[in-house]
Amino acid sequence: MAVALETTSPPSAGTAAPKPSLAGLSREGMRVAFREAGVPEKQLRMRVNQLWRWLYISGASSFDEMTDISKELRTELSSRFTLKRPEVVAEQVSIDGTRKWLLRLEKHERDLKAPEIECVYIPEEERGTLCISSQVGCTLNCSFCHTGTQRLVRNLTAQEIVGQVMLARDRIGDWPGAAAPGDDRLLPSTERKITNVVLMGMGEPLYNFDNVRDAVELIADGEGISLSKRRITLSTSGVVPEIIRWGEESGTMLAISLHAVRDELRDVLVPINKKYPLAELLEACRTYPNASNAKRITFEYVMLKGVNDSLQDARALVKMLAGIHAKINLIPFNPWPGTEYECSDWETIERFADVVNKAGYASPVRTPRGRDILAACGQLKSASEKKRASAQASDGGDAEQQGL
Repeated sequence: MAVALETTSPPSAGTAAPKPSLAGLSREGMRVAFREAGVPEKQLRMRVNQLWRWLYISGASSFDEMTDISKELRTELSSRFTLKRPEVVAEQVSIDGTRKWLLRLEKHERDLKAPEIECVYIPEEERGTLCISSQVGCTLNCSFCHTGTQRLVRNLTAQEIVGQVMLARDRIGDWPGAAAPGDDRLLPSTERKITNVVLMGMGEPLYNFDNVRDAVELIADGEGISLSKRRITLSTSGVVPEIIRWGEESGTMLAISLHAVRDELRDVLVPINKKYPLAELLEACRTYPNASNAKRITFEYVMLKGVNDSLQDARALVKMLAGIHAKINLIPFNPWPGTEYECSDWETIERFADVVNKAGYASPVRTPRGRDILAACGQLKSASEKKRASAQASDGGDAEQQGL
């Protein structure tokens, strides 16, 4: 498999091309970089192992930290490359400790401008979950999801996906010996602050299969970041042909954005259902490799008032999932300005959950986190898109229809 370093668009006259970053690269990508820096072939394996440990175990952000690499080679590397992570454009911290970062990526050749994504960290007492993005924007147009109102710009590279994890570890002091941030509200008591990673941010990860798979392999590598695949969850809206392949090639935990028990309603809420209806989706889940009671598939079900929250819906849900190793996450709808939906009343959610629990399914109701900074499930949308919509609204458009 060919591996290339990340490159940017050709510079204008008189402007130096930005140096590519080594942060987030695979071993093969590092090998390419060292060859470019003139490292002899017989030294490549040793040099790759050194750089790998400094980046993914120690979290080095400067070549000067790499004390077991000669000063001459460090100087050569720094003249050609950087260790930059994605650029933090803005950071918001919720009253509940949730952190949201607006990140700017390097501008690639086909990008009209440097693209932006969002990444969210959710701390709890004994765990910390990082929600990362796989695409800039989204094509799925799920009607209840804020991210779905942003057009797809491009897929993220594996390096850009890994870069989100590295950036988050930088910001919360999650590398060995790193200091906690000045604002350390509600960080977990565990030694590692990021214990789980979920591909539930911007984009449909199975539409960026190869890059997401390669990024997961690096994140799970036992000689580096070393996050077990049992603690990595890929969430899909139902790209049926890729579900079995994902289980065979990656084998992480799987989550399905379900949200409806009838095709006619799911066609509206999750339009990909028109291409891959419920019967096909559920069959893929029944045959998902290595699914078991210890490795259950999570079915995400957002609670929409008067839309999908009846007791009839609850009974249909448990009947539909019969024979699948499943758990069900009930998600109170997280509103965003301009949406036509409302969150179900709490009493309704409790009655719905009671039906599911009595049927023998674990059915936690997900506590909304980061709502005050639009960091909750379904609320992510890059600030550049929000600003563009705002400008259109100020020119006479209806702001509530812009998804602001």
